[in-house]
Amino acid sequence: MKVARRTVVVIGLLSILGGIGAQGQNVAFLVALAFAVAASANLPTILYSLFWRKFNTQGAIWSMYGGLGSAILLIALSPVVSGGEKSMIQGADFSVFPLSNPGIVSIPLAFFLGWLGTTLSRTTEDPMKQAEMEVRSLTGVGAEKATDH
Repeated sequence: MKVARRTVVVIGLLSILGGIGAQGQNVAFLVALAFAVAASANLPTILYSLFWRKFNTQGAIWSMYGGLGSAILLIALSPVVSGGEKSMIQGADFSVFPLSNPGIVSIPLAFFLGWLGTTLSRTTEDPMKQAEMEVRSLTGVGAEKATDH
């Protein structure tokens, strides 16, 4: 519980600071950035887990963290933050990534990292566990077991 409370406080403070920094920015554009970050972190993992039987936990972790980290890093190094007329930090220019939206790079990178993490993993998922999770994801049967605690 202590870790959860501290995490909530840290995320709250970062959100407040991000909101202050984004004042005066185009809200639609900020929403597009949020979708790019979410897609970079989640889309490859969701698609791989639905359609690739060999996809495993290591691939999911590499895909999620790699997509999330690359999207945030590319936004921080883009003209959205510095180097442009409407940048969040006026007068600074440390933008080395020329695009305003990172999705075109971070989403394919997350797909690649998911594949790489899975192929480099020495562990294989238990076929029975995989079949159970597939039934749960497609039908919802057995999901109440996880929430009964």
